[in-house]
Amino acid sequence: MTATTATVEADRGHRPIGRALWARLWPMTAALVIALTLWQLVAWSGFRPDYVLPDPLAVGKDLADRLGGTELWHAIGTTMRRAAVGFTLSILVGTLVGLAVVKSRVLRTAVGSLITGLQTMPSIAWFPLAILLFQLSEQAILFVVVLGAAPSIANGLISGIDDLSPQLLRAARVLGAKGVSLYTSVVMPAALPAYLAGLKQGWAFAWRSLMAGELLVVIANRPALGTDLHFAREFSDAPRLIATMIVILVIGMIVDGIFATIANGVRRRRGLGALPL
Repeated sequence: MTATTATVEADRGHRPIGRALWARLWPMTAALVIALTLWQLVAWSGFRPDYVLPDPLAVGKDLADRLGGTELWHAIGTTMRRAAVGFTLSILVGTLVGLAVVKSRVLRTAVGSLITGLQTMPSIAWFPLAILLFQLSEQAILFVVVLGAAPSIANGLISGIDDLSPQLLRAARVLGAKGVSLYTSVVMPAALPAYLAGLKQGWAFAWRSLMAGELLVVIANRPALGTDLHFAREFSDAPRLIATMIVILVIGMIVDGIFATIANGVRRRRGLGALPL
């Protein structure tokens, strides 16, 4: 660790908790205030009627009413269950595919570019096939979630392993690491920062794929956030529509923040944290 890095880390360590919390919260608070102000100004301008573009107060009242009931919480529960199952399957599939690709040159030549192609393909394009295969069911949604997230996870793992130092691998083999132990003790820990970045990106793709799926695949007696969006649009209920969008945004940001916190912690422990400019 350089002297400059050590000084920065020492300053962070001695910073009062209140000041550190304020330094983290005020940019988000300022951004929220600016967004709400712009939203209110647009609503006041008459750009669209209030039944099309309600002001923040109307949306906030609708959101508060729904949070006080059970319907929205049931919808959140269904969506989060689908997200957990789909993302867990994506981690399993993406990790296995990534390890297989880095292990076999033939497989890398055969499907390496295909993985990147799948990552760039819009998730909405998979739904006609998913519905043909699985009808309007949970399996159709999970199918698209996995196809949306797994390629990003696989690419993150592949990039992390490709960037490993050859000297590290040679030293590990000299010390007796080989086969499974080489991957569990050396390769995967060394590739962890890039793997976590792939997981973070995979979550973003999974969340977007899930919302698209819930908009298109409406299953009876299974309320979900995407289903709320669908019916709010059908009934032209703009406050409910925007309130549900806010819930989706907040959940996505919270989970993304968890991944970012874990990834930043790993980088700091390895001395990889970027210094402030």
